[in-house]
Amino acid sequence: MEFVHEPPCKKLRCELGGDDPRAEAEAKNGMEGLPREIVLDILSRLPITSLVRFRLVCRSWRALGRDPLLPDAQLARTAARDPFLVFHSDFPLRNQLSFVELSAQDQDCGHSGSKKSSVGKFNPPFLNSMPEFDVVGSCNGLLCLADSLYRETLFVYNPFTGDCRELPPSRQYADQTVVFGFGFHPATREYKVIKIAYYPNPSRAGAGSRRARRVPHVQSEVQVLTLGRSPAWRSLGRAPYQIDKRPSETVVNGRLHWVAGPRRYRTARQLVSFDLADEQFREVLRPEGGPIGRSNYQLMALRGFLSAIVYCNYGRLEIWVMKTYNVKESWTREYVIGSYMPRALKQNVNFMPFKMWKSMNARVSRVVCGLDNGEILLEYKSGALAAYDPKKGKFRDISLQGMPKWFHSFVHVGSLSWIDSHSDT
Repeated sequence: MEFVHEPPCKKLRCELGGDDPRAEAEAKNGMEGLPREIVLDILSRLPITSLVRFRLVCRSWRALGRDPLLPDAQLARTAARDPFLVFHSDFPLRNQLSFVELSAQDQDCGHSGSKKSSVGKFNPPFLNSMPEFDVVGSCNGLLCLADSLYRETLFVYNPFTGDCRELPPSRQYADQTVVFGFGFHPATREYKVIKIAYYPNPSRAGAGSRRARRVPHVQSEVQVLTLGRSPAWRSLGRAPYQIDKRPSETVVNGRLHWVAGPRRYRTARQLVSFDLADEQFREVLRPEGGPIGRSNYQLMALRGFLSAIVYCNYGRLEIWVMKTYNVKESWTREYVIGSYMPRALKQNVNFMPFKMWKSMNARVSRVVCGLDNGEILLEYKSGALAAYDPKKGKFRDISLQGMPKWFHSFVHVGSLSWIDSHSDT
């Protein structure tokens, strides 16, 4: 199944009666006669896949589906609806984006004899100009994607509506290492893209000196682009932290969160936030005496709370959750997950070579999200999914029809949002 957007859907419009004048008249009599607030309430209850197809029935329904108030109304109801699981596959050649509804991951999914959920594919319009890309982040139904071939191209893309925009170029530096961030602040109602560039300082050390090889990045710059409001990037000056480059960042309370590497005279790894409202970096408090800071860990938003996934020995995971934001006493060790190997990886004799898998900075296991039934969804070696039940202490494999062979999975909320919607309303 491939998810196509409005331009290629003439056949679908014909099947739904979109070219039939009688269907047009019936649609007008049935929907256009209703008050606007009732129409918005009805449409906001539809799943995003049904809502996109609703706009293909006829011209009048297309106009109703483009109401500027609909994205906010639909997104508010989406919070109580199951999100999608998106797979980004960049192996072996061309990048692909595919998806499946998480509502299909019920208690029987993946068990023998149960029906497998089907994975659909997106058809991004930018693949010819940017065939290789990284996912910077997912926010309110929008994806921010960066060119992974060092051309620094950025796109914002709504995979369900097909809306896509290339962002203006930012300032580049020779031999730079870049960390991106993407998020939305509910108070300012602004989407922002953050770029942190680290680059060598040629005035301090020559290209062939020993110091240049020992300290590859001594200069930095933070750049910000406000989508829909600013036509160009703004410079915020030097970055106060050496932030680790990770596959994606975490947005909680209108702040982006990263893990920062050890600084001079400090051996611990910091937990750093960037407020999308006042555009200030701040250090987030860690628990006293816990493994966060001493061990390697990953950040994520687990059921709305800022969480740290600590990687322990022998494949064991600890999930620490901050129940009250930026209160260090509220950190609790919520879950302890032992090692596991899904059957799909045990049976796959053509598993990705270890050197190639290691070059992707992949981990043996990675927490994806929390499921509504209380289980924790995990990704193993970028090639298999499993769910862990913390009450029973048991794992179950998840098998999906059409799932890519190698992938990076993340949660995505399907919506009609676009970067002009909030500023227009």
